Amino acid sequence: MNDYSTTPQEVRTPQDWAGRTVLVTGAEGFIGSTLVDLLVERGARVRALVHYKPYAERGYLAHHLTSGQVEMLAGDVRDAGRVLDAVAGCDTVFHLAALIGIPYSYQAPEAYVQTNVAGTQNIAAACLRHGARLIHTSTSEVYGTAITAPISERHPLQPQSPYSASKIGADMAALSYWHAFELPVSVVRPFNTYGPRQSARAVIPTVLAQLHSGAGEIRLGSITPTRDFTYVTDTAEGFLAIARADRTLGEVVNLGTGTEVSIGDLAKALITASGRHADVVIDPTRLRPGGSEVERLLSDNTKARALAGWQPRVDLAEGLRRTSDWVAEHLHLLAPERYQV
Repeated sequence: MNDYSTTPQEVRTPQDWAGRTVLVTGAEGFIGSTLVDLLVERGARVRALVHYKPYAERGYLAHHLTSGQVEMLAGDVRDAGRVLDAVAGCDTVFHLAALIGIPYSYQAPEAYVQTNVAGTQNIAAACLRHGARLIHTSTSEVYGTAITAPISERHPLQPQSPYSASKIGADMAALSYWHAFELPVSVVRPFNTYGPRQSARAVIPTVLAQLHSGAGEIRLGSITPTRDFTYVTDTAEGFLAIARADRTLGEVVNLGTGTEVSIGDLAKALITASGRHADVVIDPTRLRPGGSEVERLLSDNTKARALAGWQPRVDLAEGLRRTSDWVAEHLHLLAPERYQV
């Protein structure tokens, strides 16, 4: 049961972004670049904080360079001074910058703490200094394997990897500024987002890259875990909806579809979406360490619906078809030669 009631008058309209200046950290990433696209489409002026690259590669933000609506700012969230400058003049900050990926967190846990926890602290402090609203990005990995399902925001947090531990710390750092300083903070907790632009470290583009490279076998880790997959534009719309809804202040809000699929069944659906033929093979090198595998993630999105008026629009079959088409067109970006075909 929940105690949320829907009050539509508190959910503002998309037009609220016109003419406003917002900061997106991690803006060159998968979800971040999609969010930038939506903000520009709705008239916002976007300052994009991107990780410094000496070769000045703009990635998925390159098409915005001549629009005048996106200002590119190189920096690192670990640099408090640079973050303070980036937030100045912005009324809303979407904080997506993070060190992601579970396997690498086993090798470099301190790097995850520095980027995810200390970086979030820098962002929150800058928002407090400049009077900006903070939309902080969490992850469903903080829940660990479901104790009860579907998973509501009240579910216990279980740090089953250094990555998830760092994100729990980041969430608490952001929320502490709400409780201690009354900084307007909302924590967005996406479940497994997928779609165009996602890197091949994730399961869906990994499988599709193999399929579109002509693989006869699809190599996966464990195929029994279940996940709740949300198409990327639905996730990005969720960020905007939560940022517009004042009832989400001081709250953690799940973004997920409320449906689950096993990795094994997902692989079959991807084979269908791609129009290819292949066998699924378990690759021991892709298995997580014992005790670290999250066996089940299924969201309860009641809170997002009630407080922000958000609901997913793209079903899994359609989303996989769109993603398959994108991977086929951009196969060179996913380095398919990394996979055994």
